[in-house]
Amino acid sequence: MTTTVRIPAGWPATEEQARAVQDELRGRVVRDEPGPPSGTGHVTGVDVAYDDERDLVAAAAVVLDAAGLRVVAETTAVGRVSFPYVPGLLAFREIPTVLAALDALPCPPGLVVCDGYGLAHPRRFGLASHLGVLTGLPTIGVAKNPFTFTHEDPDTPRGSASPLLAGPDEVGRALRTRDGVKPVFVSVGHRTSLDNACAHTLALTPAHRLPETTRSADALCRRALREAGAAGLSGSSRSGR
Repeated sequence: MTTTVRIPAGWPATEEQARAVQDELRGRVVRDEPGPPSGTGHVTGVDVAYDDERDLVAAAAVVLDAAGLRVVAETTAVGRVSFPYVPGLLAFREIPTVLAALDALPCPPGLVVCDGYGLAHPRRFGLASHLGVLTGLPTIGVAKNPFTFTHEDPDTPRGSASPLLAGPDEVGRALRTRDGVKPVFVSVGHRTSLDNACAHTLALTPAHRLPETTRSADALCRRALREAGAAGLSGSSRSGR
């Protein structure tokens, strides 16, 4: 099922407005909960794909059974890109469609894994934190690169980790998910701990560098975007919904 998304009324249209929203919501991030244990319940991957020529964004949410990594449910949403490209404010391009995809799921998502950042963000409020605060769900970010932060290279074996640092502060971890393969960069989003975020990431990477949640959601949102383009779908205008 694919949901067509309208940009919400009052959605930030400028960098100043978006930063004000980040400042307001950042204080609501919960960091003193451990989060659900890895390998149990549901775990959901979300990801987005863009068609800049058509001004379209497609989001996917894929729910896996955490114990066996079997797909339990999947949904997609397509809409107009809701914010210009500004580093540090990418969540404002993605949140409306990601929320629509999550809302359409027929079952509880459990922990949500974002292809991006949570606390490991210049303003300490990346997509995983933003999504977690808006939904109340436990969230983590698993990114492909360290953004602007520094880290020592983890040891070679799978499971090795090193702090991702903003000055003296640990904002995440560089985590080796495959022996000798470039690490991923894990950070807390909302309602989980960094240790638990890393445990979930390792549980979700039995055979590949990236979590199965991310791999599944990436493939699904790309397919939804192709289908939307083939159908001639155009982006929706702003609406009160």
